[in-house]
Amino acid sequence: MSIALGRAARPTAAPGRWRPNFAGINPLVAAAVILAVALVGLALLAQWIAPFDPNQQKLLARLRPPIGFERANAVYWLGTDQLGRDMLSRCLHGLRLSLALAFFGGLFGLVLGVSMGLLAGLARGPVDALLMGLADVKLSVPFTLVALLVIALAGTSTQVLLVVLGMAYWAHFARLVRGQVIALRDMPYVEAARAVGATPLRVALRHMIPNLVSPVVVMATLNFSNLILLESSLSFLGIGVQPPTATLGSMVGQGRDYMASAPWVVAAPAVLIVLVALVAMLLGDHLRDRVDVRLRER
Repeated sequence: MSIALGRAARPTAAPGRWRPNFAGINPLVAAAVILAVALVGLALLAQWIAPFDPNQQKLLARLRPPIGFERANAVYWLGTDQLGRDMLSRCLHGLRLSLALAFFGGLFGLVLGVSMGLLAGLARGPVDALLMGLADVKLSVPFTLVALLVIALAGTSTQVLLVVLGMAYWAHFARLVRGQVIALRDMPYVEAARAVGATPLRVALRHMIPNLVSPVVVMATLNFSNLILLESSLSFLGIGVQPPTATLGSMVGQGRDYMASAPWVVAAPAVLIVLVALVAMLLGDHLRDRVDVRLRER
């Protein structure tokens, strides 16, 4: 009888009922994830949700303030720029192009840097010295000068800008991967693979690259915000994507002469740049803390 009563007194959960546990979630990281999804969604759906053509000029509606100001027009939620173009439409399309440039430029630099780091770490000797010498030269020269030289020689097309952004951080990936590969070369399972006759290519694909995924992804996430700021800086200087195509940096650069009379022309794209860079850094820091065992234990 007592055993039966003891069993009956235990609370049982209702079948089929699931209760989420949010105790271990960092509110700041959760907000960053939600904001990142929102920004990417706005960028992907820009051509469908933008109310106007981003390049459509209406000189009679130039420098209209956003909603909440005097002389505001309810049609232009974020106001218009110096040529009467809708700021909301240009911000959405500029966000899409800036994110695309940073993503594909970062991917190009990741592939180049990982390939060179793998080759340097596995080959060693003169190949290692040559590749790491190139990386040292790249790191020692201010990248703005390199970007100016490349764009002056090759032009200001989007493809050239992608290559320029890809060249920005390949040396960081190369040095990281080389160090990881040198540490992995002496691991027992790598030596066992060589002992049974595995080729260097198989060793790299089977044993090296899977162990490089975590640090490379973390570095790529942290560098994404730097690429956003770099693209914005180049466009601000007028050597990025050329008008009338909108990017966040070019919008800030074109509107800098109107900051006193029409601050919204600069404020809207500048806020988006800050948000994208902040979200990327928060997610990169969180990912690093989750991947690094020492930081996770701490």
